[in-house]
Amino acid sequence: MTSSTDATQQSSSAVSAASQYCNDRDESEVREQIIDITQNLLDAIVSCDWDKYSELCHSSLTCFEPEARGHLVQGLSFHKYYFDFFGSSSAAVAASAGTTTTSPSAAGTNVTLSSPHVRLLGNKAAVICYVRLNQSVDGTTQMPVTS
Repeated sequence: MTSSTDATQQSSSAVSAASQYCNDRDESEVREQIIDITQNLLDAIVSCDWDKYSELCHSSLTCFEPEARGHLVQGLSFHKYYFDFFGSSSAAVAASAGTTTTSPSAAGTNVTLSSPHVRLLGNKAAVICYVRLNQSVDGTTQMPVTS
């Protein structure tokens, strides 16, 4: 997944989950909640946790992604394919390594939400922008790489 796609996905999921809190909490708490939800969504993507991902994303999600070749993607089925494809690969790798978990740390990947900025658009909408830092191990050199 690309960071621009993630921003679209996080916006809809964070707004959906946090809008119920807007009336009862101050804006800084709502912003923190949106950041936390966004980090949870990134963790779900990295660990191929479809259940968590689909819980955090609205079923009518729309996005443009490089994988869609310029077409507007609607709903979650497009994303489910990638979770199934990479999830089965992750499970096979974990099984061959003798582990049963596919958490971000077990998979050797860490995602950090850097410089998040949340803009509230009333009490039912928000936009989050951030830099996504991906840390992993290079397959050839076995050295840590940040992208």
